[in-house]
Formats: sequence, C-alpha cells, structure tokens
Amino acid sequence: MGTTLPYWRLSFYYFFYFAFVGAFSPYFTLYLQSLQYPATDIAILMSLMQLMRVLSPNLWSWLSEHLGMRLPIVRLSAAMSLAGFSIFFMTQAFSGIFVGMALMAFFWSAALPLVESVTFVHLGAQGHRYGSIRVWGSVGFIVAVLGLGLLLDHFAIDVVLWVTASILLGILVCGILVPEAKPSVSSHVTASFGATLRRPEVLALFGACFLMSAAHGALYVFYSILLVDHGYDKVVVGSLWSLGVLAEIGVFLVMPRVMRRYSLRTILLVAFACAVLRFATIGWGVGSMLVLILAQLLHGATFGAYHAAAIAAVNKWFPGRLQSSGQALYGSVSFGAGGMLGGLISGYTWDTIGSAWTFTLGSVFALAGLVWLALSWREHGPERTI
Repeated sequence: MGTTLPYWRLSFYYFFYFAFVGAFSPYFTLYLQSLQYPATDIAILMSLMQLMRVLSPNLWSWLSEHLGMRLPIVRLSAAMSLAGFSIFFMTQAFSGIFVGMALMAFFWSAALPLVESVTFVHLGAQGHRYGSIRVWGSVGFIVAVLGLGLLLDHFAIDVVLWVTASILLGILVCGILVPEAKPSVSSHVTASFGATLRRPEVLALFGACFLMSAAHGALYVFYSILLVDHGYDKVVVGSLWSLGVLAEIGVFLVMPRVMRRYSLRTILLVAFACAVLRFATIGWGVGSMLVLILAQLLHGATFGAYHAAAIAAVNKWFPGRLQSSGQALYGSVSFGAGGMLGGLISGYTWDTIGSAWTFTLGSVFALAGLVWLALSWREHGPERTI
C-alpha cells in the first residue's frame, strides 16, 4: 500500500463494522425467538434495519455534503448506535425493543456510505485495491459469528447483547482513529446527479441491486432459525455463516485481477445467476449438509463479487462530490429498500407457504434482477477497470 494510505485504520474500521453484522444478523433473531416473539414480529423488528438504510444514508450524505464533513458524522453515528443498542438491556417489551432498534439502525446506517467514500478518496487511482481493505470486514464477520456461536453453546442467549455492544464500542474507537480524506482538485466534476441516474445502465444497476437484496431477505432474517429448526446446533450455524464469508474473502482477494479481465456487467450477471441457484438449494436442500455447504460457497459470488462490482460501478459513475450521494443511494436502494422488502415478505410467507417456498421467492427476485441487467445494461467499449 502507498505510504499515505491509512490501510490498517480503515481495515480495522471495516473489521468491527462487519463484526457487528456477524454478531447481530445470525443471532439477534435467536434472541428475539427466545423472548417468544412470532415470526411476523421478528421480521418487523429486523426490517427496521433495512427501513433505516432507506432513509438514513441519504439524509446523512446530504448533511455531509452541505457541512463539508464526513468523519464527524461517522463518529456521531457510532456513539448513538451504541446508545440505541443499550435499550435492549433495559427491556424485553416489543415497544421498547422497537424503539431501540429504530434508534440504533437510524444512526448505524449513516456510517458505511461515508466511510466507503473516504476509503475511495484515500485509494485514489488504486481503486481496484478496495477489496484488500474491505476483506477485513469479512474477517471481522467470521470472528464474530464463530466466536459468538461457540459462546452460545456455553452461556445464556443474552450473551448476544454483551458481545454486540462490545463490538459497537469497537466501531466507535475505530471511527475516531480513521483520518479524513480530501478529494483532489481534479476529482471535482460538474456531472449532474440526476442525469447520471437517468442513464439506462445506472437504472438497471440500482434496480437489480434492489432485487438482489430482496433475494437475500429470507437468508438474513431466517437462515439461523431454519438451521436450528432442522436440528443443527449453534456451532454448525456459525460455521455455515463463516463458510460463506470465507468464500467472500477469497473472492475479494482475487477481485483486482478479475476486474482487469472481465467487465463489471459480466461479473454481476454471473453473481445473479449464482443467486438464483443458491436460494433455491437452501430452501429445498436444508436437510443435506453437502447442499448447504455448496450453497454457502456461492456467497462468494452472490455477495463478494456482486458487492465489489456494484460499488466499483457506483464509484465510477458518481465521481467527485457525487460519490457520497451515489454510495448512499446504492445502500438505500439495495440493502435498505430491497432488504426491507425481502425481510418483510419472508416474515409473512414463513408461516404460510413454508421455508422452502420462501427461499424460492429469493431465487425469483434474483432472476428478475438478472434479466433486468442483461436487457438494460449494454456495454460500449471495454469496461475492464474501475
């Protein structure tokens, strides 16, 4: 890495940020289940994370651009996320957890688009190295999901709260340590946000990203519950989550070479095709460990390759001052709106049509995204690099 790149400070931020996801997403649903909440209530509570990812990033990105600051907002979001999460220690009532979840999610969702923007400014012309920093987020996820899975075999379910709160404190510390980055004069462009957004390939990308996150809805809300209900212990649950992220890490490490050889569009089409296969096999093959292993290995494509290519395209199409807004819109449309839709639908279908058909709906969403991308994003000349 270059001498001016704060590689480890950025990497540790991603480590703790996604360690939170590794602790929260697989296991907080089990905590809610232990409180005897029905599937619909669990889906509503977990979907608050996606709802705030629709609203929060764009608001904070707008505020960041107008105030000319990013990292102070990142640090504020970390402190308030921890404050919101602390409410879970005080109550088990649905109303109290709803308030705590909404507060935590509103501030937690603010940070990542701003940090992504800071990271790309630090990288400059070395944008293809993004994966080597982002990979530490995947490592953090694995450490959290495996470590907490082991703890849950020896301690009560409320250990989820203590571990997750500690990780949120780590995010705050790392947010304080990350240095600000000022865009170079040459990165200030006069491109119009609206004109960029109206381009067919840009609309196709955001629409497909919405559908890809909707396809992951059942996975992020009910995958752990599905495994436990079929007799797998929590160590196996954590191991399967970790296997998917190990595949993701492998993909992140090779993405610089892949992006030089293949276009972003081609990478995304392959990722969507893998998603169609993955969610159907989870739904109908949950009884087979081999099928589950193969499905989790596909996470390298359905998230690793997909996210690296999508965020590279956003960085390419929304340069300079548009970058924070482009990253925020990507997060809002995909992980926010798409994830919320997928999570809510899975909550209502889980008890009606069953787990297999719920995961099959994920395949349908991914197929729709694949078709949209293939028909609406036409390549003009080489698109090998970011």
